Amino acid sequence: MTVAKFPVGILILLAFIASCQISLAQKKKFLITASFNQANLEQFVSEIEKQTGLRFYFDPALTDSIKISANPVAEPLEKVLDKAFSTTEFSYFIDDENQVFITKGASIISPLAATDSSQKTAAKSKKIDSSATEPQYEWKNMVTVKGEQLIGIGNRNAPGQKSNETNVAGYVTDLKSGEPLPGISIFIESLKTSVVTDQYGYFSLILPKGRNTLRIEGMGIRPISRNLMVHGDGKINIEVESMVMTLRNVTITAQKINNVRNPQMGMQRIDMTTIKQIPVVFGEADILRAITALPGVKTVGEASTGLNVRGGSADQNLIQFNDMTIFNPSHFFGMFSSFNPEIVKDVELFKSSIPARYGGRLSSVLNINGKEGNKKNIEGSAGIGLLTSRLNLEGPLIKDKSSFIVGGRTTYANWLLNLLPDQYKNSRASFYDLNLGITHQFNKKNSLYLIAYLSHDKFNLNNDTTYQYSNKNVSLKWKHVFANKLTGLFILGYDRYDYSIGSDNVPYSAYKLSFDINQASFKTIFTYFLDNKNTLDFGLSSIYYKLHPGSYQPASKESVVAPDQVAPEQALESAIFVSERHNFNNNLSIDVGLRYSMFNYLGPQMVNTYPPGIPKTEGNIISVTNYPSGKFIKTYSNPEIRASIRYAFSEMFSIKGSYNSQSQYIHLISNTTAMAPTDIWKLSDPNIKPQWGDQVSLGLYKNFKSNTIETSVEVYYKRIKNYLDYASGAQLVMNHHLETDVVPTWGKAYGVEFLIKKTSGKLNGWISYTWSRVFLKMDDSTVGALINHGNYYPANYDIPNDFTIIGNYKVNHRFSVSMNATYSTGRPFTLPIGRYYYANGPRTLYADRNAYRIPDYFRLDLSMNIDGNYKVYQRTHNSWTIGVYNLTGRKNAYSVYYVTENGSINGYKLSIFGSAIPYVSFNIRF
Repeated sequence: MTVAKFPVGILILLAFIASCQISLAQKKKFLITASFNQANLEQFVSEIEKQTGLRFYFDPALTDSIKISANPVAEPLEKVLDKAFSTTEFSYFIDDENQVFITKGASIISPLAATDSSQKTAAKSKKIDSSATEPQYEWKNMVTVKGEQLIGIGNRNAPGQKSNETNVAGYVTDLKSGEPLPGISIFIESLKTSVVTDQYGYFSLILPKGRNTLRIEGMGIRPISRNLMVHGDGKINIEVESMVMTLRNVTITAQKINNVRNPQMGMQRIDMTTIKQIPVVFGEADILRAITALPGVKTVGEASTGLNVRGGSADQNLIQFNDMTIFNPSHFFGMFSSFNPEIVKDVELFKSSIPARYGGRLSSVLNINGKEGNKKNIEGSAGIGLLTSRLNLEGPLIKDKSSFIVGGRTTYANWLLNLLPDQYKNSRASFYDLNLGITHQFNKKNSLYLIAYLSHDKFNLNNDTTYQYSNKNVSLKWKHVFANKLTGLFILGYDRYDYSIGSDNVPYSAYKLSFDINQASFKTIFTYFLDNKNTLDFGLSSIYYKLHPGSYQPASKESVVAPDQVAPEQALESAIFVSERHNFNNNLSIDVGLRYSMFNYLGPQMVNTYPPGIPKTEGNIISVTNYPSGKFIKTYSNPEIRASIRYAFSEMFSIKGSYNSQSQYIHLISNTTAMAPTDIWKLSDPNIKPQWGDQVSLGLYKNFKSNTIETSVEVYYKRIKNYLDYASGAQLVMNHHLETDVVPTWGKAYGVEFLIKKTSGKLNGWISYTWSRVFLKMDDSTVGALINHGNYYPANYDIPNDFTIIGNYKVNHRFSVSMNATYSTGRPFTLPIGRYYYANGPRTLYADRNAYRIPDYFRLDLSMNIDGNYKVYQRTHNSWTIGVYNLTGRKNAYSVYYVTENGSINGYKLSIFGSAIPYVSFNIRF
């Protein structure tokens, strides 16, 4: 006879342990023959154990009052137990290994489902007294007794389970919608270590056999714990609740101490709750505006969505939306970003420590993760603002297996343009964007994702010239779980960006100028979870580029415009990568990676040849070589190193360092500071070399007041090679020999970034300050005319000082106030300083390039957020956003331009928003 010597809680735990064992064998039928007359439980159990070999578990302190009288003759065990406990509050549970657990008041009522679909449970539970007062709980894969949830993993009797270590994997999903949650931290208390879910909510960890407790924490979720009894390898899916931010917490990182513990530097994650609280023009939540509020990220103008990250130009940022490349992320003259905020889940920005899986750009990766759609219920949202409206719908196609999400935005902004001065009263502008996502889970190992995106802009500015541009993207992704430790992601994608400029009001001069860039891509990413301290990523990627650099065609039969077309370009960019994240201990961790990229410029193409040692000019062309289709004309290749290290002195203080090198094989050709619809992309070729850069950075991270206040200081130094600047008087559009009008430059960028962030409480937000410089130099007379006599000069996006305050104050549950204040140094420009005559004509004399600056920039925004009631059971939830953009009405200069008037040169300052702009937006969720 086995008698427990411990309290009922331990007894219940033993019941759970036993119930976790799964077997295909059927339970043996036991027949009992005995005589009991007022026997106590110990006597009763002793006799049954002798006859059956069963083992009983119970608490003697709770069972000493039981007296049993019965005379069974060859009766089944269950019938004997039923009679024995029929007038008591006791229940029994028989598991697959013939162990019997006797509990009082709380019944073990749910057999454990097998962790593998091929396994069946034979465990049996029986409740004797239905009048027991304790609550009963029923969970799949779970036993709950008196509120404690115990989850069984694996089969103790499965072959090959001799090792004490087991591998447990699964997904973390939203309880309400079923969507997977990335960036969620799973902390194993006994091991004092943690893992983080990937982009699709998947995790894999190594656990010792026996009792384990997992603590699950993350951005926007309610922290929970799960108690496991692990017998072998298995799977567990964890559902968590979204947290209602009663104090509107601003949370940027995945968990409170992630900024200290994560080895990655220069990485920020922002959720949509935070983004929607930042005041922006016309009240439309804007992802790129939120990104520019972070340290080290700048923009060159009031209405520009092009990013300048740590001294990089706008084209040196890889912007991905659900793994699709977005070449122009702006709408409506740059006033809005191209991303519908209701479709986006969160945003990740990598300024340094860029993962090896990403490549092709020098400065940063902006990874925008979209929602997958609700797998359980139909829901939607809509918004109406002064300039835009949007509608979004999501829900299950097959409940708990597949989902869809669709969304659209459009504008009705012509009324705003009619308020402009008379010279712009006939201007027109419109845009729209559409999103579609379909997700299907075939089984636990295979999931398929189809994502499509379309955006389109069209406008004219009081003339007969119409501008149009659009993004068209589609992506098909398959995620396969080879084993608990090994997952694979396979991505096929097609991305297109095109623009056209046309005029047809005057038939004889009607024309259409167009450009497009197309890329078809394939990428594989494998993740191997060696153990809790080591994760290996490896894979390969390939992109096929097809560009039409310019087509100039007549737009009517009467047009006398001479047609012209720049020869198309094509190339293949391929890469392989491998990286490892290794935690030596709780204090020291590293992340190292190697990416090897290769670029092949392909035929058909005609390539100009120039004599060495002198500048490339049209008159210096000595030959033209015609290459056939598919010919590898020029090949470039570069190894790219990624490395970062973190040492934590405590849970609240760490130091990090990193080194990155990058290669970029495509160039944005522009003589403006911001992305414009007349910009063109150019592939590297025999005459234009790829860009290259590297960066070293160092950071200190310190948290205060139980990690509710985060501070950081990061310094960096970056080198840039072969960045293209334009020669004086350059022709950039419809240029058949572009290499004659651009010059390669060398650059350097350096700076220091400060961040103070308060993540909880009624008042929260952050303060960021960046001091940085970026200089370019062209001192090689053999490739072109020297710029600024071969000395360093500021890039046209060099902004030394940038200061931002984001604040949110929660007055009560339904009303909050948000504020955004930003100051920055004016950007450089080139000043005309005189006039002279040459070749019988007047000429303008300019100062050194970018030697002067436009006035400094300052703006203050204010908004009020009014939520509807918080009743759970209602059809719709609504909110209002009311605010003022540019509260002080400051006339910030977007640019300075000069006009010759009456023989003199006069300068003018152009302001995009020269007054305070009130806005209101109504949002509804259903």
